[in-house]
Amino acid sequence: MDILTVLPSNFGYVIFTYLYSWVMLTYLGMNVGSARKKYGVKYPTMYSDKENVFNCIQRAHQNTLEVYPQWLVFQTIAALVYPLSASVLGAIWVTSRLSYAWGYYTGDPAKRMNGGYGYIGYFGVIILSICIALQLIGVY
Repeated sequence: MDILTVLPSNFGYVIFTYLYSWVMLTYLGMNVGSARKKYGVKYPTMYSDKENVFNCIQRAHQNTLEVYPQWLVFQTIAALVYPLSASVLGAIWVTSRLSYAWGYYTGDPAKRMNGGYGYIGYFGVIILSICIALQLIGVY
């Protein structure tokens, strides 16, 4: 069976959203690597006792990695039935993680909330996933 006959016709947009998320994660990871050099934080040390800005850069990346697997699952479930909606919601979430990181990079952790709009995308794909689950069990 050809995968293209199984996936929704607009699933290509979802793939681009996944690629966008890969670019975002690569960018955040590269920033941590650059900050390690700049602030002299050697591997395997995760956080610095002296450099708060490094810690903020590291946390922006780490926090994104902490939620990324859950986002991938819900993004995929939602995209199998609602590919365009999931793509838009996914793009909102990915973009918000950049805003979150840029706010955190200032060294003022409160500014990470500049990315708070990402909850629209995150909870959006969760809600779509719940709707799909309800459809599959015949409740909705």
